[in-house]
Amino acid sequence: MKKYLFSIIVLLLIFGNSCKNLDVAPSDAISTETLITTTDGLTNALNGAYALFKDHITFNGTIDQNNMYLRQFYHLSDFASDDIVCGQVTTDPLFYSFSLGHSPSQGNTRYFWYVSYKIITGVNTVIEAVEKSGTQDPAKLQLLGECYFLRAFCHFNLVRLFGKPYSVDPNADGVILRTNLTDPSKKKRSTVAEVYAAVIADAEKAASLMTQPRTVQYASKEAAWALLSRVNLYKEDNQKAIEYANMVINSKRFSLATAATYPSLFANAQTSTETIFCIAFTPVDDYGKFGSIASMIYSDGNSGWGEEYASSSLRNVMSKHPEDVRWYYIVPLKDGNGIIQKKNGIEVYYISKFSFQGGLPNLSSPIMFRLSEMYLNRAEAEAKLGNTGVALDDVDLIRKNRGLENSLYNKTLPSGYSALDVVLEEKRIEMAFEGHRTYDIYRNKRAMSKAYWGYHLAGLKETDIDLSKTPTGYANLSVNYTNPRIIYFVPIDEVLSNTLATQNQ
Repeated sequence: MKKYLFSIIVLLLIFGNSCKNLDVAPSDAISTETLITTTDGLTNALNGAYALFKDHITFNGTIDQNNMYLRQFYHLSDFASDDIVCGQVTTDPLFYSFSLGHSPSQGNTRYFWYVSYKIITGVNTVIEAVEKSGTQDPAKLQLLGECYFLRAFCHFNLVRLFGKPYSVDPNADGVILRTNLTDPSKKKRSTVAEVYAAVIADAEKAASLMTQPRTVQYASKEAAWALLSRVNLYKEDNQKAIEYANMVINSKRFSLATAATYPSLFANAQTSTETIFCIAFTPVDDYGKFGSIASMIYSDGNSGWGEEYASSSLRNVMSKHPEDVRWYYIVPLKDGNGIIQKKNGIEVYYISKFSFQGGLPNLSSPIMFRLSEMYLNRAEAEAKLGNTGVALDDVDLIRKNRGLENSLYNKTLPSGYSALDVVLEEKRIEMAFEGHRTYDIYRNKRAMSKAYWGYHLAGLKETDIDLSKTPTGYANLSVNYTNPRIIYFVPIDEVLSNTLATQNQ
């Protein structure tokens, strides 16, 4: 308990001045300079940054149980995709991700922007203090590297949500880069290309500093390499994406979950052989019905709202292989006669990737990077370089470990498919609900087909829902990568207080 309380004191000290909306009292007993004189002090300071990914904290004067960095990230990413169907109209701003009815004042984007920069400001405080000390202690340099990693990770997630894909327009406005404590409060948005350059520089530095062994709930050089593989893939630097994926794979630190172990992967993320980096939750962090990641997509009847479901679009793609163990995380709600229940005419297929850690229906330790993605990153990059056979080999390696040993491609493309088609379809199934789908579609300059019934359709009435028909005449049936609403508005707080920050159109 003493250690926990000390961590809270450290968190309040380091992050207390970074945003006026966090209500804290300053401490006279501990200073930033004191904290970085010991490894334990620095560790506790850094733990405050990790905590902000999962904690509900005071925002605009109140504690909102629906606000958490990860909850908002997954909602803003996955609820805009064709993998999850909206089961009803709701006043929760998550609805805007389905309907594309974004506004600069919506609460979830405002909170995500706010807490992202709170994390960035906090790690900048530690970075500056440690670098001024001139330490060469490997343990302290490891923790310094973790700070650089977290800064890169936060900037990258921000630019994905608020800036156009790099492949679409690298010169478009990205987000505001905060890489030191001396920046003026009013600062213009850097371009997408500039943000990517900063993310890559931070991740490369992080990898060079992190040499000490740490469990997967903390950043590591392999996590930095995984981030670099992802960022370079989005940037369309395919050789670099392959290079960093190979570094993770060849580290031999991780191995793919098998068909037998895959069903327990996400409930046991902290100990899975496939996890590269996860945000570790404990039973104390179980936010249950109101504020967990799982609460909107799963319900056991007692906890969880369970209002959004696996889409018919995704299920149709997966229907070719009922033996695929990835079906395990798509849970139909059946009545006593085995008939799948419907809500507002939509079949209820819950999603359990964020459930059942320790048997609790709304608890998990969300995985930020895992080994499967590295093989799929490499496969996509190889496909774009024209190396079809090599790309299909990586896809087959995933399929062998998902119960599809009898359905391999064996270097042969199916009729009507390109190598990229195969890779993206496999990634859709493998990484479903993990925050990848929208970015994979739009950065590859494709359209998102949402021609199925759900409350994403503008003008939809409950009486319109008919699963036997394909909807026509509605907006949002197809969302092209050129649609300005594939990204979110910069929060109104930033635009009003920072006159240099331009708004998205």
